[in-house]
Amino acid sequence: MRTVMNPEWNDDEKLIDALRDALASSDEVPAAFVDAGKAAFSWRTIDAELAALTYDSAWDSLDALAIRSESAILRSLTFASDGWTVELELTPDAVLGQLDPPEAGVVSARGESGKLATTDIDDLGFFVLHPPPNVPYRLVCTTTSGTTILTGWITP
Repeated sequence: MRTVMNPEWNDDEKLIDALRDALASSDEVPAAFVDAGKAAFSWRTIDAELAALTYDSAWDSLDALAIRSESAILRSLTFASDGWTVELELTPDAVLGQLDPPEAGVVSARGESGKLATTDIDDLGFFVLHPPPNVPYRLVCTTTSGTTILTGWITP
């Protein structure tokens, strides 16, 4: 088989110019393609167990004011889905979490811009993310059995 080469590329400068033009045009991705790519990426957790917020200690703030004079630096959150609960304690230094039923795996904090932090979940279902994200985020817990649990958005 004989390869036919473009006769204009016998000159190195013309070849470099052609490559430069090809690379420059690749930077100009249409906005519709970018939007479609982002939409496709958002479906990556479609099979996840969606865990809804069922408790937030911040909801108790008015009751707490009647009992104590200073606010707690600890915030408790509970997310629940069919068969799974994710208990969280938000501190200034870390996000402490517990899966119920307990199972090992990996947890990632994800913000609008992507992955913020990742850590392991031990055999007792416990994990610690530190430092805590300082932007709104969701937790994606993936267990060793293949279950994925996605929490609602958490605001620091």
